[in-house]
Amino acid sequence: MTHWQQISEHISQTLNRSFQIQKKSSVGGGSINSSYHAIGTDSQEYFIKLNVASLETMFQVEFDSLNELSQSLSTNNSAMKVPLPICFGTANSHSYLVLEYQPISSSGNSKTFGQALAEMHKITTKQYGWYQNNIIGSTPQSNCQHNDWITFWREERIRPQFEMLYDKGYKKMLQPLSDQLLNNLDSLLVNHTPQASLLHGDLWSGNYGFLSYDQPVIFDPALYYGDRETDIAMTELFGGFSQDFYDSYNETWPLDEGYTRRKTVYNLYHILNHANLFGTSYLNQAMSMMERLC
Repeated sequence: MTHWQQISEHISQTLNRSFQIQKKSSVGGGSINSSYHAIGTDSQEYFIKLNVASLETMFQVEFDSLNELSQSLSTNNSAMKVPLPICFGTANSHSYLVLEYQPISSSGNSKTFGQALAEMHKITTKQYGWYQNNIIGSTPQSNCQHNDWITFWREERIRPQFEMLYDKGYKKMLQPLSDQLLNNLDSLLVNHTPQASLLHGDLWSGNYGFLSYDQPVIFDPALYYGDRETDIAMTELFGGFSQDFYDSYNETWPLDEGYTRRKTVYNLYHILNHANLFGTSYLNQAMSMMERLC
């Protein structure tokens, strides 16, 4: 039995109705997984991600993250949408994740998106982190829960990225500044005690779009609960978000004083992660950011 037949059977079992993939086409845009738009019985459509069997955990945490987002957004009557997860598993040498298929456009009403994101960030919990670890890009992301935000950011975000870079041979280059940054984090985030908001966690322009009627949709999350400013900071890192988006967000829930200073602290995490994933060009950018912060 091919992996496509096994995936079809799993969809059938999950939804308790017959399904067989009859047509599939490759969908571009991702650098980590192979993705497909699959059409089957009664014109049912699904979005299917494939990778090697050993990476099933990556799809398991994405499945759980999308479930958490979907249930939280639905409970709070949010305008924000996510693709509904259907099932995940392994088939032959592949791991897979099946999602509902959504015809997503890159253009839509940025004001609606800004407002919806601010409302999503109003969904909060008591601790920073999440009940399980997950992945950002293809990097493990620790979500060990903390009551203190600065401790969470230091121990579960910045320090692990430094340690991965040390293991790659960059310790001598990084450590003078990295030690200084880790020791000074209390002063860089002084008097900042944000609510633990529901976050996308990896909010760049490739991870959002619009459905019909300008409904905003987010996908490929690296979910956790933390400072909402981390999501907003990342939107500024690589561009792709309009001024209408920021104006609408701030009209719905204004950012706290000091955000402009803190966003460099938050975006350093993503640049360090890119340095771990893609190499030295991002490492130089990380060094420059640390020099400014220190």
